[in-house]
Amino acid sequence: MELQTVYPFRLPKGYLDGEGTLHREGRMRLATAGDELSALRDPRVKADESRLNALILSRVVTMLGTLEEVTPEVVEGLFISDMEFLQNMYDTINKAEKPQIQVTCPHCGEKFVDTINFQGAG
Repeated sequence: MELQTVYPFRLPKGYLDGEGTLHREGRMRLATAGDELSALRDPRVKADESRLNALILSRVVTMLGTLEEVTPEVVEGLFISDMEFLQNMYDTINKAEKPQIQVTCPHCGEKFVDTINFQGAG
């Protein structure tokens, strides 16, 4: 069994850059202890703990649309629904071997476990 370390995603709304380009497709990698420790040591976090999530996400989101780099400022510029999406995705992929969810078939009512797809529909 191969360990999946990078997960593609599609943001619900997308990041709108300064030129008006919308970026929705991206990739997030599994976090390392170093990612969290580096963020905790960052002077911006020491001055304002609310920046912690943005710093961690900027380290683990490896691609967002055509942006050259995902910086803490990019993460802070996300719409709230997209920030929450990425925080939930981070928690899910870093706390489970394979991100899964209990679902119920809307047609037959059967319950089963399925792997979460972060790319969603269209």
